[in-house]
Amino acid sequence: MDAYETLVAAYDTPEHALAAVNALKAGGFHGDDISTFDRKRLTSGKDTLTGPRHVGVWNRLFGSNINEYEAHVLGDTVGSGGTVVSVRVPQDEVAHATGILDLHHPVDIHDRAVTSGIAEPAHVESAARSIAAMPLAKDQDVAVTSKLAQAQPGTLKLAEEQLDIGKKRIETGRTRVRRFTTERDVAQDVTLHDEHAEVLRKAISQPDVLKEVDWADSEIEMVETKEQALVNKTARVVEEVSLRTKGEEHVETIHEKLRRQQAEVQQVGVSGQPTARR
Repeated sequence: MDAYETLVAAYDTPEHALAAVNALKAGGFHGDDISTFDRKRLTSGKDTLTGPRHVGVWNRLFGSNINEYEAHVLGDTVGSGGTVVSVRVPQDEVAHATGILDLHHPVDIHDRAVTSGIAEPAHVESAARSIAAMPLAKDQDVAVTSKLAQAQPGTLKLAEEQLDIGKKRIETGRTRVRRFTTERDVAQDVTLHDEHAEVLRKAISQPDVLKEVDWADSEIEMVETKEQALVNKTARVVEEVSLRTKGEEHVETIHEKLRRQQAEVQQVGVSGQPTARR
C-alpha cells in the first residue's frame, strides 16, 4: 500500500494560494486531496476553532508533529489575510508537488519564524536537523534558505529546476469578408407590338351619280401605336455570409533541459589525496 504525506504551504495573499491550487490540479493532483484554510474558514461555521493564531488549531488540522513556531507562523499568515494550502500526496510525488508549491512564492516558515522573532535561530536549526534526519522519498534533496545558511556555515544549497508550462493566446492572422458590387451584362428578348395606319383605296366601277357633292375639305385620322420595353430591376437577398470561430485542440511536445544540483561527498586523507567518493 502506498504511503502518503501531507504537504503544507502558507501564502501571504489568497491570489498566490489560488494559483498554487490550480497548478496542483493541472499537475494531476486531485481536488479532493487539496485543502485551503483562510481566516473566514477558521473563525466561522459550526466547527469554529479558537482562531487561526492558536497553536491548537494547526495541531488539530495537521497533527502533533507540527512545531510550535511553525503553528505560530501559519496562524500569523492567516490572521493577516493569507491562506494555507495543504495537499495529500504519495511519497513518490512529494518532489513534484513541492516544486509546484514553491513556484508560487510561499512563505518560508523557518525564515519567517526567525526574522519575526517567533523562535530563536537555535530552536529553528534544531527542528530543521530533526526534519533532515527523517527518511525522504526517493531522489529528493533538502535545501535551506540563505538566512538559515548564515546561521549554519558549511551548508551547501542544492537547487533543482521544475518545468512549469503555461499558455497564452496570440494572434496568428485574420479572416476578413468584404462586400462589394459588380455588374454583368444580360440580354433578354421581348416581343413588342406596333400599330401603323394603312391607306385603303377601292375603285368604284359604277359610281352613282351624285346630285349634291360636298366640295368642302375634310380629313380622317387614325392613331398609330407601338409598344416600348419597360425595364424594372428588383433586388433580393440570395445569400448570407458571416464569420465565427471554430476551435480545435492539438498536442505540442515541449522539449527543455532542467538543471539540478547534486552533492558529491569526497573523503580526503592526510596527504590530501582523495580516498573515497560517495
